[in-house]
Amino acid sequence: MNRNNINKQDILLIGGGGHCLSCIDVVEQGGQYRIAGIVDLPEKLGSRVLGYPVVGNDDDIARLAKDCPNFLISLGQIRSAAGRQRIYERVKQAGGNLPVVVSPHAYVSSRAQLAEGSIVMHQALVNSGARIGLCCIINSKALVEHEARIGAFCHISTAACINGQVSIGEHCFVGSNTVVGNNLDITDHCVLAAGSQVLKNISLPGVYLGQPLRKIE
Repeated sequence: MNRNNINKQDILLIGGGGHCLSCIDVVEQGGQYRIAGIVDLPEKLGSRVLGYPVVGNDDDIARLAKDCPNFLISLGQIRSAAGRQRIYERVKQAGGNLPVVVSPHAYVSSRAQLAEGSIVMHQALVNSGARIGLCCIINSKALVEHEARIGAFCHISTAACINGQVSIGEHCFVGSNTVVGNNLDITDHCVLAAGSQVLKNISLPGVYLGQPLRKIE
């Protein structure tokens, strides 16, 4: 028996695309879970993702949960979180668990709160009093500052900066290197494109871009 696998719990990753590759690395580095396989499209059955077998598709989640109740949603998210929410609901209906996964190379304050299914990736920082909602992605080098609130099914992308006491609604995407200023409120279903600067509250859902920020969709 491989001593590195002793006391590890099995986990299945749902979604075998590019985001999955990064999730695999976080799980492997963390050492708490052993990846039992990947759930992906039906036509991918029998193939491998970084050496891990594709063992089923979304319709197999209930069956797979009987032997391996732990799941991580490794489907990516940019414009819409609908796919991630649909998978979350399937896992919960099957009685599965969605543990929080945190890279050993990230920092999460003991005074922060992370809801189930969220992943905090390499070199991310979640500071004191921050609250992260269901099934969020806090991607590599992202900063979520003190007392910030991130709603369910959000993706805070690489090197994005969410400053103190910001409130971001559900189903939002904050692109790479985007900065959200202190004490701002961002409504649900917003996409903030990469490199944007947010200095005012956003009350209308849509796609926003730029410095100064403007609504483009």
